Amino acid sequence: MTKRPAAPLLQAVGLTKRLRSGSRDLTILDGVNLSVEAGEFVCIVGPSGSGKSTMLGLLAGLDRPTAGDVTIDGASLAAMDEDELALLRRGRVGFVFQSFQLLGNLTARENILLPMELTGVEDAADRADALLDQVGLADRGHHYPSQLSGGEQQRVALARAFGARPALLFADEPTGNLDSETGARVLEMLLELRRDEGTALILVTHDLEIAARAPRAVHLRGGRIEQEIDRRAQTSVG
Repeated sequence: MTKRPAAPLLQAVGLTKRLRSGSRDLTILDGVNLSVEAGEFVCIVGPSGSGKSTMLGLLAGLDRPTAGDVTIDGASLAAMDEDELALLRRGRVGFVFQSFQLLGNLTARENILLPMELTGVEDAADRADALLDQVGLADRGHHYPSQLSGGEQQRVALARAFGARPALLFADEPTGNLDSETGARVLEMLLELRRDEGTALILVTHDLEIAARAPRAVHLRGGRIEQEIDRRAQTSVG
């Protein structure tokens, strides 16, 4: 009996987003298809206005498409209501944003711990401490975000994103607010955590050097996939 190949962790088909602008429709994303396997690292790269952040928001269920659909673990995001989408994001999906988005009234450790407690992670306290140590902040867990540098805040955000052991992590310009040296260190930590956890990563960037680190890079322009580079097979389509 032939074993059937596993379904992709994430699949987008005909993903389209249009917005009304005056008397006409403005197309932000136009019929994009994407498939991501479990544990894969894919970069979405393109200049400002290419549609890459819009695409990330649609893939993550943070926004609704005008047409097309996204499935995660075979479940259609279009068929989910807002509560179901929130549960999916809380349990199966992690996020890292350019602006860190830490809660200012919570310490670094509490920022990591809270999402795990909401998700019901049994070893939440121990895992928060382990993740703080892994991102080099074991002695900074009692500090508030305002007491941390930008690089330290982003490292807390990384630890928080991996806390509930997500199958899939979305990162939107995660080094965009950092200087080049700090950004490079944060990127290395992100990729190390991804490898250790076996997490699939979809990372949006305008930085071609970061995109070159990914086994697959999807280049957007004008809301369409202009080129896709698959370094696993050393092929380029587009």
